[in-house]
Amino acid sequence: MLQTHQTIPMPPNGDAFLESLRDGREVWIYGERVKDVTTHPAFRNSGRSLARLYDAMHDPVLGRRILVPTDTGNGGMTHAFFKNPHTKDDLRAGREAILAWQELVFGWMGRTPDYKASLLTKLGAHPEFFGEYADNARAWYRKAQEGVLHMAHAIVNPPVDRHRPFDEVNDVYVHVEKETDKGLIVSGAKVVATGAPHTQYLFVSHLGAPTTKKEFSLAFIVPTNTPGTKLLCRGSYEYNAAVATSPFDYPLSSRLDENDAILIFDKALIPWENVIVYDVDTINKFESSTGWEARAILQASTRMSVKMDFLAGALSKALDITGAGKFRGVEAALGEVINWRNLVTGIRDGMIENAKPGFGGSMLPCKEYGLAYAAMAPKLYSRIRELVETVVASGLIYLNSNAVDLKTPEIRPYLERYLRGSNGLTVDDRSKTMKLLWDAIGSEFGARHELYELNYFGAPELLHLGVLQGARSGGELDRMRSLVETCMNQYDVNGWTAQDFISPTDVTTIRSR
Repeated sequence: MLQTHQTIPMPPNGDAFLESLRDGREVWIYGERVKDVTTHPAFRNSGRSLARLYDAMHDPVLGRRILVPTDTGNGGMTHAFFKNPHTKDDLRAGREAILAWQELVFGWMGRTPDYKASLLTKLGAHPEFFGEYADNARAWYRKAQEGVLHMAHAIVNPPVDRHRPFDEVNDVYVHVEKETDKGLIVSGAKVVATGAPHTQYLFVSHLGAPTTKKEFSLAFIVPTNTPGTKLLCRGSYEYNAAVATSPFDYPLSSRLDENDAILIFDKALIPWENVIVYDVDTINKFESSTGWEARAILQASTRMSVKMDFLAGALSKALDITGAGKFRGVEAALGEVINWRNLVTGIRDGMIENAKPGFGGSMLPCKEYGLAYAAMAPKLYSRIRELVETVVASGLIYLNSNAVDLKTPEIRPYLERYLRGSNGLTVDDRSKTMKLLWDAIGSEFGARHELYELNYFGAPELLHLGVLQGARSGGELDRMRSLVETCMNQYDVNGWTAQDFISPTDVTTIRSR
């Protein structure tokens, strides 16, 4: 345990986190309501992976990488990324805390609690933006920081009737049905609430096309067990692995599956103290005026840097097994993966070193660098998957069916002979490494991760448009155009206008007119 005085408030440990999920929440999978997500085979080990993160804050070594004093006045400690940063050192501390957590899940959990901290810190940095709900914003900043709350977000409307104006689809999309003295009665659905079955709270907001109707202009935070709140889960990769295979066969699916749930509200009461936004003007400015996007990208790029370390390491080990690791083209492929990794870490660190002052004395990561990463990340992830499939090729499927094969005397000798690895590696080495790489790249879990990374920041064209708008409004595009004009002003149809260049009239073969 981290050696701290008993009176210093600390975030919960893993057991306390798991206990907080035993709250009667309404989670559905395979036609049944889940009684306890911490024990159900579709969710239990992924929950324990998250519990490891909370335990890490109490570890004497990891805790030093993760924890900083709170700024809420309670005299406690918190995860560094949950605290509003005021200096570049604060941003560096947040990065280190994210790295410490992500190394425990090998970069494969994208919705760890620190992800939503990117928004929650902005509630504390700029509460005035939220008008009459400013006190709510301050309260949630304090509560999230002191408790290191695990919160899912659901901000995208379901893919239904997207050809229609979204605020006309009130039979599907989240909207206010009525106002009461106690709060808002809300119905509708959001997609997808990644990791929601394991979260303590849900952040729900409109995001995207501007709205003109107040009933759609809301953002709020509610406990996951709020009556009328339902989570309809996709199939569980963890469950599939447990039923048909083993952790040896699917070591990532078995413990790192962040289930993507359809979030439904059926006349759920949202207390007024949980409302963050409830007016047209504020919700339409929410994304652009709070600065949370840059922090979200910093968290994402830090997480991705660990994931890419993992993929580069796994590919390197796989090439040892196939014996192809010294071929020039194969080495180049591994080098390309590492190069992409270096590019990600460079942008990640550049966001911090080029940070700029933001609201309330906060320090915002460089948004321009962040948007460059956001536009690049989907392409680089697909490219890495392509490289692995190309250079490992049939090695990804030249495998026994199950770990039990390795313990079956009738076929063990054949496996030892024909499925051994190269360079003195055994069949056990081959099977363990290649099954890990297959789970990362080729399994349903692996395919879902490519879909996840491709759509992480939304439509790619919107990202590019955002970069263009930023370059226009910030004067960068004018500077670029000015650079070209400077070049073009040094010559005209008669030749050089710059006095220090020598005219070619003494050697030209073209007759002047």
